Amino acid sequence: MLVIVTENVPPRLRGRLAVWLLEIRAGVYVGNPSKRLREFIWAQVTEGVEADGNAVMAWSTNTESGYDFLTVGKNRRIPVDFDGLRLVSFLPPDAPKKAP
Repeated sequence: MLVIVTENVPPRLRGRLAVWLLEIRAGVYVGNPSKRLREFIWAQVTEGVEADGNAVMAWSTNTESGYDFLTVGKNRRIPVDFDGLRLVSFLPPDAPKKAP
C-alpha cells in the first residue's frame, strides 16, 4: 500500500499522480505500485513540487513499524531517526509578526 499526500502543488503534478494512483480526497493518493514504480512516482513528486508545496509518501514495508516514508518541501513536521525507528518531530510554529 502506498499513500501520497500533497499540499500546494501545481495541478500538473496532481494530474500526473492521478495517472498511477487513485485520488481519494483532494491531494491524497493511494495505490499499490511496485517498488520501481514507487521510486519513479517519487521522482516525479520531487521534481514537480514547487517552492510553496510539500508532499509526503508512506508505504508498507518490512520494518519494525511496518511502514516507511519520505517527505519533500517545507513543513513543520520533519522526519527523525530514533534508534532505527522513523518518527516525526514538530518544529515550533512561526512567531506572529509584531506591528511596527
